[in-house]
Amino acid sequence: MQPDLLPGHIAASVLQQLRNTSPLIHCITNDVVQSFTANVLLAVSASPAMVIEPEEAAQFAPIANALLINIGTLTTERSRAMLAAIHAVNQSSTPWILDPVAVGGLTFRTQFAHDVLALNPAAIRGNASEILALAGVQSGGRGVDSTDDALSALPAARKLAQSTGAIVAVTGERDYITDGEKSWSVVGGGVLMTRVVGTGCALSAVVAACCSLSGSRLDNVAAACQFMKLAGKQAIATSHGPGSFTPAFLDALYHLNGEALA
Repeated sequence: MQPDLLPGHIAASVLQQLRNTSPLIHCITNDVVQSFTANVLLAVSASPAMVIEPEEAAQFAPIANALLINIGTLTTERSRAMLAAIHAVNQSSTPWILDPVAVGGLTFRTQFAHDVLALNPAAIRGNASEILALAGVQSGGRGVDSTDDALSALPAARKLAQSTGAIVAVTGERDYITDGEKSWSVVGGGVLMTRVVGTGCALSAVVAACCSLSGSRLDNVAAACQFMKLAGKQAIATSHGPGSFTPAFLDALYHLNGEALA
């Protein structure tokens, strides 16, 4: 059964709170997307910081309002920084978000992702294949690309949310966000969003920013997905291809307003 669409007034309210709060987001993310992720956070009025030295990561993480853990270019040294930061934020009750890039196909990252699931992530954002793999269901991922349908992964997302206590967002042509009981769906975007690097990774950073806000975490995560979907749809309408899409997307995020969301 298809979950209800997130009401626009909820997304508008979350956007207003995000703009008023300007949270500081500590991103330990993959090397390919750091600049784009930072620009996306700035466009929605959040502040990005990329601190990856293990000693500094542990010191800085509790200062931030939320922590993003993205395992796209995971290394042994990077995993040490991630674990140090996670343990530090758990002591300060700062929310942290897991983006399990390419989990399921590669042993090192898959084991790491399963290990940190026990460390209380506030939210998990991945494509259908990644969420299926995290939930222990056979999936058909191909590297960072999903070969599974997002709706087919919703039962696994619900199971994962129930077992971890996290909000789980499974993203694709339509996004599904669940706390294990209640679920929202989000529409928008378009295929051009898959033709540039980093839209999914940047979404996880926006999810982190919204997890730092007060109110329903389920609503906040769904609103983050709605921001990206609507900005993507608007940018596609004015773009001629991947080269013109990226600046148009950042502009659309920057000019996003409650009226458009509602």
